[in-house]
Amino acid sequence: MPETGPPRNLRWNEAGLIPAIVQNATTGEVLMMAWMNPEALDLTITTGAVHFWSRSRRTLWKKGETSGNTLTLAGLEADCDRDTLVVRAYPAGPACHTGARTCFTDAGDGSSPPQGFSDLERLWQVITGRLASGGAASYTSRLAAGGAASTGRKVIEEAAEVASSALQHEAGASGRSRVVEEAADVLYHLLVLLAGRGVPAAEVMSELASRRR
Repeated sequence: MPETGPPRNLRWNEAGLIPAIVQNATTGEVLMMAWMNPEALDLTITTGAVHFWSRSRRTLWKKGETSGNTLTLAGLEADCDRDTLVVRAYPAGPACHTGARTCFTDAGDGSSPPQGFSDLERLWQVITGRLASGGAASYTSRLAAGGAASTGRKVIEEAAEVASSALQHEAGASGRSRVVEEAADVLYHLLVLLAGRGVPAAEVMSELASRRR
């Protein structure tokens, strides 16, 4: 059971409900929105399995009870007005009833828009998963197998290329898409370097956060 308590002094609406926005506790991606009543909130906290209140069926429901796509509670926060909840959870499968990872998708095609830097967490999970598998089939695994010399060389090489593309863009000699492509290469190779050294990307983000003024 997660170590979390109920948010206090909540402002329930006239129907005794409160909107609950579900966020992936690992990536930060917004997954879905549903409603909770006090009983659903209590069950969520006491069982660790996220529950909601169905307005159409007028009944409690446990997310994933039939599909298996459950949500395991990681934490709860209320907004500044105390009338909305953020439910941080670990999803077991797609969050949307359509089978999409998130309910907030593009044009009904099941894809989701970029989530900014939270998408790096998904890339990090892929990279660490490849390294943990121990196979040498992927480029990621082969690169990391070369150690710090291999990954470090690629980071330096890609950093030089993104700097060059930025200068070319500034001079009007190339488009911004080249900067985007080279910057993506830098971020990917940097994450592989970190994974190879056993340094979680989250530690780097914490260091950046500590430097805020």
